[in-house]
Amino acid sequence: MALLKLPPAVRNILPTGPSVARLNFKSVLSVSGSQAPDFLHGILSSAVPTSNRPFFSAALNAQGRVLYDLLVFSDYSTNGRPAYLLEYDSHSSDAPSLHELLQRYVLRAKVKIRDVSQEYDSWASWGSEKDVEWDTERDWLFAESGAIEPVWPPTTSEDWPWGSQKHIIRDRRAVGIGHRLLVRKGDPPPQTSDHDIVPQDAYNLHRILHGVPEGHIDIVPSVAFPMDSNLDVMGAVDFRKGCYIGQELTVRTYHKGAVRKRTVPVLIQSSSRHKSTETEDIHEKFGTNIDIKPANIMEGSGPRPRGTGKLLSTSHGIGLALLRTEHVDGVASGNLKLDFTSESGATWSVTPWWPEWWPKRLL
Repeated sequence: MALLKLPPAVRNILPTGPSVARLNFKSVLSVSGSQAPDFLHGILSSAVPTSNRPFFSAALNAQGRVLYDLLVFSDYSTNGRPAYLLEYDSHSSDAPSLHELLQRYVLRAKVKIRDVSQEYDSWASWGSEKDVEWDTERDWLFAESGAIEPVWPPTTSEDWPWGSQKHIIRDRRAVGIGHRLLVRKGDPPPQTSDHDIVPQDAYNLHRILHGVPEGHIDIVPSVAFPMDSNLDVMGAVDFRKGCYIGQELTVRTYHKGAVRKRTVPVLIQSSSRHKSTETEDIHEKFGTNIDIKPANIMEGSGPRPRGTGKLLSTSHGIGLALLRTEHVDGVASGNLKLDFTSESGATWSVTPWWPEWWPKRLL
């Protein structure tokens, strides 16, 4: 969506240059030990690299629903062996704690799991001209079901897509999203020397505009499916690896099912007569049903489109929503309109769009 079409409140706070933001409500677990790679490989939805490299992944339950989306940073234990730092959303939810979940599967594995959240701060950086050296458009593999996978060119350990540095991830969930960093608690990251320090709200706007769901609001624990939350497109699912928790339903959907929903950015505007209604009416009203209606037919004169959407993260008049792909395309073609009613009684129109980087075959 063009910048000029965004609400003024968004344009006024959206950074235009290199930016860095500290992220709250993030926890970090350390997973170390001689069997740590095999241990994580048997639990997470993506393959664990043979070399100690960072990656993006998820922890699913046995029914194939997402419990946590995870950024996995490379680390080393005191004896020099590969270790991993798992960053995840620390908000309370219906999901079991990640620490308890992993501990449940340790059994006799030579693995040590520690909560190191008090040792690290999570930061995001984006907007550097240097990012274009590695953050390029990618190729895609399309399944008949609608699942989509990024296809990375053959790599060495030095040009791994997600980077090769300790405690730094090239964030490949979307083109243009930047880096994620783990920094010792209280220390500023090196990027603060040539990046503007901005509030977390600016990062949330940045990722929403890029169509990147993250955390318990966008990827509702024990409810969300990986493909509905774009985890396949963002590189968190390996459909060809061996057994892991939640694999059966995930792989069955890939081969025999159909992906009908996606999480997309939306523009939210008041369509009520009184335009003075403030955007806080919709702030954090995640889970609100979005109604789907014919655009050019008077209400009650024809069949209504099936299904509803779900509003997820919202900020300053934009947000993410879980919608059927046919509804997103229906709005783009002018055949459908989307809206919802807030608790105050105001009606809000919802206009979804596919991010510029989104795999084009879906359009």
